[in-house]
Amino acid sequence: MPWQPSANIHLLKQRAKVINQLRIFFAARDVLEVDTPVMSHYGVSDPHIDSIPVTFTADGTSVGKPMYLMSSPEYAMKRLLAAGSGCIYQISKAFRNGEAGRRHNPEFTLLEWYRVDFDLQQLMQEVASLVDMVLENDQLEWHFWSYRQAFENILNIDPLTATDEVIRSTALAHIDIQMQDSTPTDTWLDLLMSHCIEPKLPKACFIYNYPPSQAALSRIVEDERGDRVARRFEVYVNGMELANGYHELTQAQEQERRFALDNQARQAMGKAPMAADLRLINALQNGMPSCSGVALGIERLLMLTTGENDIAKVMAFNHPLA
Repeated sequence: MPWQPSANIHLLKQRAKVINQLRIFFAARDVLEVDTPVMSHYGVSDPHIDSIPVTFTADGTSVGKPMYLMSSPEYAMKRLLAAGSGCIYQISKAFRNGEAGRRHNPEFTLLEWYRVDFDLQQLMQEVASLVDMVLENDQLEWHFWSYRQAFENILNIDPLTATDEVIRSTALAHIDIQMQDSTPTDTWLDLLMSHCIEPKLPKACFIYNYPPSQAALSRIVEDERGDRVARRFEVYVNGMELANGYHELTQAQEQERRFALDNQARQAMGKAPMAADLRLINALQNGMPSCSGVALGIERLLMLTTGENDIAKVMAFNHPLA
């Protein structure tokens, strides 16, 4: 059975260099490094992410307690924010079930940070500065497109006001796929984004102000045209998603409502519901400061800086498929 590392020593040294650069970047901005558990009593409710379950059995007991490996340190970091931590960042292991391939590994490394009193534009600029710093001599020309602008520029439709039928027919006209008539509109939009939008984005591009139905844990506001949008962004470089950021939701009641909506979506997809993280709800009830946060995949950043197209090449040991 193969035992060798999946990355060579040169790339492991490059990885160590980049992680050191990240720490220097945040130290210069007085952002505190924190460390939170990777095992939790609660898994993530996002219907598109599956937590990996584990069992903790205390000494002297015969029945274990179900727990989960965290898909992101988000919930714990928000509890720190509510406790008065100020701006924080973390470089942590994250775990997601079912994710394996050239760009995915079930265990990977996330850089996640939260900036108190930052709006979405400020955080996007900081993300761009961080990526430019890591790239050193290969500076990017950054573009900032709204979700609506991306669809109008490339597909000539407005995804925020178009009817479900227009969105569906546009997808069928551009993608050779058979789907049920009852397929949710967000699924058609996701297909258009992955098949039609992402391949035609500028080399380095932020997409922001998503449809409210794709808000996840971000705030919902009105845009300049009076349409409701989710204040979140995704970062794409060379057609690869690199990071996902939000102007964070701080209302406990709305967070509970979204947990419930997530579980409705999970059940519709044939997935088990996930219990709401009550510690996060209690933290939000106590009061979390206005902030924006972002999660960036370190392996994907390394793939960008090294030119590798396989995540296995930038981590010491990947998850073997066989």
